[in-house]
Amino acid sequence: MSSEVTPTAVKIMEKEYRIACHPNEEEALITSANYLDSKMREIRKSGKVVGVERIAVMAALNITHELMQKQQSQGLSGDSSIQIEMLYNKISSFLDSGNSPTATLDQ
Repeated sequence: MSSEVTPTAVKIMEKEYRIACHPNEEEALITSANYLDSKMREIRKSGKVVGVERIAVMAALNITHELMQKQQSQGLSGDSSIQIEMLYNKISSFLDSGNSPTATLDQ
């Protein structure tokens, strides 16, 4: 696997983001960004959530919930389900607190 990382442009909600990734991960990044964009557009279209930031958080919660449901239905367990549950709890706590976030992405 090459250690070369290059920026890849993705567009989410009419805004372009340049994300560093390995060339062999570019297709997965673009697919993920497109999926996120479609989920965010669904939420915006519903009219129940206002503001791109809140739409993004709701989309993240929905996607996390989908993943957790899929894992439960497949009987998966272990570190990944624990990490997903922790992420879900962090996002829920953030929404409950009403704080303004600083954008960070921890793996």
